Amino acid sequence: MRKECHPLLRGGSKGGGEDGKVYRHRLSSGEMEALASVCEALLPPLPFGDPASYYEGKNEELSGTKAVQSFYQASGAQSGIPDEVADLLVKRAFTEAIILVRVVLWILSTRLGSLLLCGSLCLGDKWPFIHKFSCLPLEKRERVLQWWFRHWFLTPIRLAFLYIKILCVFTFFSRVDENAENPAWKAIGYEVEPAANPEKVPEERPLHKGIIETMYQTDTSLLDSLADKGLKVTHDSKNNLYKIKCDVVIVGSGCGGGVAAAVLASSGQKVIVLEKGNYFTASDYSSLEGPSQDQLYESGGILATFDGKVMLQAGSTVGGGSAVNWSACIRPPDSLLQEWAKDQKIAFFGGSEYVSAMNAVWERIGVTESCVEEGFQNQVLRKGCETLGLAVHFTPRNSSEKHYCGSCGYGCKKGEKKGTDTTWLVDAVDHGAVILSGCKAERFVLAKSYKSGSMRKKKCLGVVAKSLSNNITKRLQIEAKVTISACGALLTPPLMISSGLKNRHIGRNLHLHPVLMAWGYFPDSINSEFKGKSYEGGIITSVHEVVSEDSRPRAIIETPALGPGSFAALCPWESGLDMKKRMLRFSRTAHLITIIRDKGSGVIRTEGRASYELDVSDKENMKAGMRQALRILIAAGAVEVGTHRSDGLRLKCEGIDKEGLEEFLDKVSAEEGPQSLVEKWTPYSSAHQMGSCRMGINEKEGAVDQNGESWEAEGLFVCDGSVLPSAVGVNPMITIESTAYYLSKRLAESLRNQKSSNVGVDFFS
Repeated sequence: MRKECHPLLRGGSKGGGEDGKVYRHRLSSGEMEALASVCEALLPPLPFGDPASYYEGKNEELSGTKAVQSFYQASGAQSGIPDEVADLLVKRAFTEAIILVRVVLWILSTRLGSLLLCGSLCLGDKWPFIHKFSCLPLEKRERVLQWWFRHWFLTPIRLAFLYIKILCVFTFFSRVDENAENPAWKAIGYEVEPAANPEKVPEERPLHKGIIETMYQTDTSLLDSLADKGLKVTHDSKNNLYKIKCDVVIVGSGCGGGVAAAVLASSGQKVIVLEKGNYFTASDYSSLEGPSQDQLYESGGILATFDGKVMLQAGSTVGGGSAVNWSACIRPPDSLLQEWAKDQKIAFFGGSEYVSAMNAVWERIGVTESCVEEGFQNQVLRKGCETLGLAVHFTPRNSSEKHYCGSCGYGCKKGEKKGTDTTWLVDAVDHGAVILSGCKAERFVLAKSYKSGSMRKKKCLGVVAKSLSNNITKRLQIEAKVTISACGALLTPPLMISSGLKNRHIGRNLHLHPVLMAWGYFPDSINSEFKGKSYEGGIITSVHEVVSEDSRPRAIIETPALGPGSFAALCPWESGLDMKKRMLRFSRTAHLITIIRDKGSGVIRTEGRASYELDVSDKENMKAGMRQALRILIAAGAVEVGTHRSDGLRLKCEGIDKEGLEEFLDKVSAEEGPQSLVEKWTPYSSAHQMGSCRMGINEKEGAVDQNGESWEAEGLFVCDGSVLPSAVGVNPMITIESTAYYLSKRLAESLRNQKSSNVGVDFFS
C-alpha cells in the first residue's frame, strides 16, 4: 500500500492502548467481557484439517495454506476487535440501539441474566451450576446465537445480536495495520487494488483555487481565506458569527449541488457551496474499505432505517454520491417522464428542454456506452443471460470504455470517473465559486415575508453553518439572495424541518430503490470460463431488465461492489464454521443485485432516522427479480447459489433438474428485515434515495413547486434527488443531474431578468 494516500484514508493504529489504539466507548469490563465472548462465538478459532476439504472442486486455488490455517485459528475476540466494535457501536448507532446492546451485554455478564437469555444451555452440574455467557463452552455460545437469530418473538434481542454480528465481521475483515494489510485477506483471496501508474494519476487538486478545507483552518486563517476568495466577511462578535455575503449559497456538492453550482456560477452569480464532507482526489484514495467507508459515506457507511429494514449508503464527501457511486449512467425511461409530466402534472419532464438538459449532462460527464473488458461478476451476468436467451445491455458509464476499476466505491484512484468533483464543481470554481468543505449547515435563516400578493409567508435569507473542525469556534452565517438545499433525500428534509418549515410533504414520499442480492459460487480452475475475482473490473457494466409477461418492467439486475467487510456483514450467519467457509469463497462468489422501482415509501424528518414500508407489489417484483437472478447464476455455471435470507437459503446446482430448480425458486421470498415478526428475515440495502421533498403543482401535492422553490419560503430552493416525484426505477444519477441542470438554468435566467429589470425578487412569477 502506497503511503502517499490521504492520512484519513490510510487506517492502521493511531497510538495509545495496549494494541496501539485509543478507545472511547466506555463500556464496562463486564459488558466488554460479554461482547468479546459474543464476537468469539461469531468468528471462533477452529481446528484446521485437510485444506482441500474446505474447498469445492479439485483445482481450487490452495496456495497460502498457512494463511488459511491462520484464518481458521483466528478469532473475533482477538487483537482489540471487541474494543473496535464497541467504538463503532457508540460512534454510529442510534441511542436506542446503544442502550439495547449494552443492556443485553449487561444481562449476559451476570449468571441470572444468562439464565434468562440462554436458558438451560448455561446450566452446569457443578458449582456455581449457573454460568454466565462468557464462561460457556464455545459450542454452547454458538447455539445460543443460532437460537436468537431465529427467534421471532423478542425481536429487539435479535436486533442486538445482529448489530454485534454486523460490526464484528465488518471490523474483522476491513481493519488494517500500519502497513494497510489484514491477516485474513490472503486466505480469502483479496488484495487491495494496486496504485495506478503515478504518471497517469492526476496529482493536482482540480478544485484548489476555489476550495477552503476547514479541517486545516483556524478562526483567523479562515477569515483570511474567505477574504482571499473575494468574499465580503464581517465579524459579529455578539453572536460569535462570521457573516458572509454572496448571491447564491448551496448546501451539498453532489449530483444536485455540483450541477447547480456550475450553472449558476457560469451565469455570473457569486456562489458558495457548503459540504460537510472532506475533499479527496485520485491521489488521496486508498481503496481500503474500512477507512474509506468511514470518511466517504454518511455515518461511515453504517446507517440503517430506524426500523432496521434497510441498510442505507449515501456519499458524504466533496462530490457527494457522484464521487463514490458505481458509475452507472442510465437515462430515465420515457414512460416515467411522461408519467411525471401527465399524471403528476410536472410539465417540463415531458418537454424538449429536459431532453436538452439530459444531453448536456451526458456530454459534460463524458458518458461512454460500451465496455472493452468486463470484470468477473459482469461476465457471469452476461453469460447467464445469453445462455437463457435474455436481453443484456452494456451499462453507460461516466468513464472511459477501458475503465477497469472495482474500487470506485471508495473513490476512483485512477482519476477516470467523472463525478461532480472533477466536472461540474471544476466549472463552478473556474467561474469564481467557493467551496467550504468540512462545513455542516445547521438551519436556514427564515424571516417573515412582506411581499404583497405572495402566497409564501416567509423568505429565506441564507443559512447558518458550523465547521466540523475543533479549531474553528465561529459559526458562519451565509447571507444570499438565493439558498439551495442539495444535501440529498436523507438530509434535505431534516434541515428544512429543523429550520421551521411545516409542509406535510417534507420528509415523506422517501423512495429507496430497495435491493436484495443473490449469489453464485464459481470455483477458480484452469478450465474456468470466468477470469478474475469478484472485486475486480468495472462495477456495473451490464444490466438486465426483468419484465412481466405483458412486458411491464418489474426490476433490473446489476452487479455490486462488495469489499470483504460488507460481504461478511450481509452474509447470513449460520455458524462460525459456515461464515469462515463462505469467506474463503469470497473472491469467486458473484453477486447479482435486484433493484425495484418501489411504490412503497418512507419518512425522514430527523437526521439519521428514516422509516420505510414496502408495498405488496414491491415484494412481488422483488421475488420475480431474485428468481431471475438465481436462474442467471445457475445458467452461467455456478456450482452453488443462494440468497442472504437469515436461514442461509441455498442450492447445490450439480445434477439439479427443472423440477428441483422450480421447487427451490418457490422458496425464494422477500421477507422484511430483522425487526419483523418472522423467523426468516432478509437484509435490504439502498444506495438510491429520492422523493422526500417532491415537486407538486400546489402545496397539497408537494413540498416544492415546479421550479424547485419551497411553497413556504421565498428564495429557498431544493435541487437534489428529493424533488423527484417518485422512484425512478433505474440508477438515478442522470435523472438527478438533469433535473438539477434544468432547475438551475431556469433560476439563472430568473436572476438575470431580475438584475436587468432592477425589480425586487420575484422568482418565476
